[in-house]
Amino acid sequence: MAKLKWKGGTLVAPVPPAMISCMGTDGKPNILTVAWTGILCTHPPKTYISVRPSRHSYPLIKESGEFVINLTTKELIRAADFCGMKTGKKVDKFKECKLTPEFDPNFEDFACPAIAESPMSIYCKVSDIVPLGSHDMFIADIVSISVDEALLDASGKLCLDKAGLAAFAHGEYFELGKKIGTFGFSVAKKKTAAKRKKN
Repeated sequence: MAKLKWKGGTLVAPVPPAMISCMGTDGKPNILTVAWTGILCTHPPKTYISVRPSRHSYPLIKESGEFVINLTTKELIRAADFCGMKTGKKVDKFKECKLTPEFDPNFEDFACPAIAESPMSIYCKVSDIVPLGSHDMFIADIVSISVDEALLDASGKLCLDKAGLAAFAHGEYFELGKKIGTFGFSVAKKKTAAKRKKN
């Protein structure tokens, strides 16, 4: 297979077109869409988002120290695109996209709302801000997660394949497709015929 040599660039893909809800001290909730997000650590659970300092949401997150990562479904992809293109300085994105800011009454130590229409919302408290260049990275502790109970099976296992999540790759959005494996399936021992009979 012939391959071309290109200079370094941001071509790791796919990535999530995550909708980040945030709120400054003025009490006005906002949404921005970011692709630069992921998991940094399991114990303690840590995540990050990278945001340009010029973005309207940057000072809101910096001053409040909070944000919520809301997973984006195929039904939310138009809203996610809109929230990535428009600025909260001029537009009420919750209103324009007909989305609902969801404040958790049981979470008194967290003022920022989630997006009610998202099937999973990940509540984050900023621990560090790392300047990187075009973007600053907000490193955060994952302090709580809100999950739509429709994504759980009878045993309580999370089934994100039911959510219809979207992905972003090189300027285009995609709906995630069929499951092609599970973690560890390549090294899992096959059941013997006897065991299969027994089960």
